[in-house]
Amino acid sequence: MTAAIEAAEAGCEVVLVEKSAYLGGRVARFHQYFPKLCPPACGVEINLKRLKNNRQVTILTQAELESLSGGPGDYEAVIKLAPRYVTDACTLCDECVKGCPADVADEFNYNLSKTKAIHLPHAMAYPAKYVVERSACPEACHACVDACAYRAIDLTQKAEKKTLRVASVIVATGWAPYDASKIENLGFGRCSNVVTNVMVERFAAANGPTGGKILRPSDGKEPRSVAFVQCAGSRDQNHLPYCSAVCCSASLKHATYIRKLYPEAEITIFYIDLRTPGNLQNFYTKVTAENKIELIKGKVGKVEEDPATKEVVVTAEDVLHETKIKRNYDLVVLATGMVPQTAGLPAVVDLDEFGFVNNVNTHVNTGVYGTGCVKRPAEVSGTIRDATGAALKALQITVGAEHLGVEQHG
Repeated sequence: MTAAIEAAEAGCEVVLVEKSAYLGGRVARFHQYFPKLCPPACGVEINLKRLKNNRQVTILTQAELESLSGGPGDYEAVIKLAPRYVTDACTLCDECVKGCPADVADEFNYNLSKTKAIHLPHAMAYPAKYVVERSACPEACHACVDACAYRAIDLTQKAEKKTLRVASVIVATGWAPYDASKIENLGFGRCSNVVTNVMVERFAAANGPTGGKILRPSDGKEPRSVAFVQCAGSRDQNHLPYCSAVCCSASLKHATYIRKLYPEAEITIFYIDLRTPGNLQNFYTKVTAENKIELIKGKVGKVEEDPATKEVVVTAEDVLHETKIKRNYDLVVLATGMVPQTAGLPAVVDLDEFGFVNNVNTHVNTGVYGTGCVKRPAEVSGTIRDATGAALKALQITVGAEHLGVEQHG
């Protein structure tokens, strides 16, 4: 979003291609940013306003880059658009949702809750119109069509393709949380009360599956003790060899969520090294001083479940005291790492050994630039700064193409 806005406000025509049905990515699912611990809604809303007010930007949602051919200053991009089945006549009256008989997992809430097959992705979603999960619809069902007084639902829509001529390309395909079920010794999927950091983010959010309460999934009770397991998959040759950069700061933030909700809860963070890069050291100092957090330097070796109480049994090393410890917790949070979303990118995009976009090689004489977490793990403010830089680089190719008579798109 930032790259598109900055390029457009500099005078370039921009096509913003978004795979999801809404803009905002994973940031829209956050409860709070660090270090200020403010909600992301304000920043997202400001960016949306800038986009809505700029006629230089064309927004394509439920869209993916199918192919890219040509060269710097004159690329041909083929975009595939999935049908939404809802038209611009939608007024968000919600009558279609009331009439829909089919439930689907709510992707916005990381499948922690259910929504209807026709739904608004989330309360602040833009574009502000419903979308139909067609594969979940019962055969021959037209309940949503019958319920819509504005005839805004068209279940006959088909996928489309658009072909664009563009001067440069910015790759901002983002990240996904590492699949915690692959880390067998940490118990995710086997232990009822083992969750991940992105799940905690949704639990804490007022519009999340629990209405802002972080509860034990097994019985819905408030946790009296919580353990955070750092580097869940990261810095591990069997999973993600690299440091995901933001996980320590995220867990410190999540500890503040726990402390605010449950002032007497015991909080423990098991870590290899607590890394708070950039200007986040003050955040670490403030959070650990004010929130009574026990920090244990040591790798967690095993996570199991007590079948009688559903408590989570954590076995870990305590490096500083040269001993092994075994403790029970009501809830365990795995700080899963960041995985770049680079599958399906065109061959002109060079990837490093970890799967991130390698700008050193990619941008040389190509006019293609990676930005954000697809380039490296980073926190939100860092990705915004990086996106502005990527827009500036892309503009240089675009200006050169303009002199050659090529359409001015980015």
